[in-house]
Amino acid sequence: MLATLWTIIAPVLLCAGLGYGWARAGKPFDTQMVTSLVTLVTTPCLIVATMGKTDLDLQALMEVAGLAVAVLASTFVVSAVILRLTGQPFRVFLPSLVFPNTGNMGIPLCMLAFGEAGLALSLAWMMLYSVAHFSLGLAIVSGQGFSLKLFRHPILISVFLAVAMVAFQLSLPEWLYNTVSLIGDLTIPLMLITLGVSLSQLKVRHLGSGAGFAVLRLASGFAVGWGLVTALDIDGPLRGVVLIESTMPVAVFNYLLAKAYNRGAEEVAAMVVISTLLAFLLLPLLLSYAL
Repeated sequence: MLATLWTIIAPVLLCAGLGYGWARAGKPFDTQMVTSLVTLVTTPCLIVATMGKTDLDLQALMEVAGLAVAVLASTFVVSAVILRLTGQPFRVFLPSLVFPNTGNMGIPLCMLAFGEAGLALSLAWMMLYSVAHFSLGLAIVSGQGFSLKLFRHPILISVFLAVAMVAFQLSLPEWLYNTVSLIGDLTIPLMLITLGVSLSQLKVRHLGSGAGFAVLRLASGFAVGWGLVTALDIDGPLRGVVLIESTMPVAVFNYLLAKAYNRGAEEVAAMVVISTLLAFLLLPLLLSYAL
């Protein structure tokens, strides 16, 4: 079991460590450019390529979406209640508690743990969370409401394409599939390296509330995910994906939004760093249970 766990954890740690070491050594890394490349190009290609070859049918895709919505709604309610009871600002902490790192960490872990099935399921999960983050999450942080620009985002467009391909059993021409797949293969290593670079650049000064809410993110996520798979008697790769994706640390994108809209960026940075470090430490336990 330990050897199996290490084969899953090692690539994630080493790739993220590469990014961290690269940045700490003072080597140039254009985080904004790479993030834009991953968000606008490689991730949409990965979604289309994976969904174009997956064995998932529309019913399975809808099941994943339903579970993701259930976890999202439950963590939203739990987090909102706790923030209200503790008197902490919603716009600072709520997005970080609700939107975990389903992409940079969740997808690689699910793929390494469960193969192509894990990749397809985690991509479907990430697609829904991305749509929610770019709409609901952005609206909470900015205080400006929803934006129609969301419907022009490449990830959302790729979601519609992927759902159409699954629903109507469409496939890409071989030359186009090979091209899209090749570009999509860049996504996971770039995500992990960028995660390491981002962690090296975050300045953590407010450990108090940030540390507490970092623990809450992991604990509430696991509790909601575990409660859901137990109540619905879910097993197999889907059970593992729900547990892994629900228990991921705070997404770095929450820090970028907090900084852009001046919503307690240092507190959010503390949540990102501490929850990510704790997640790495707890990965053996999480994966052994998920497997």
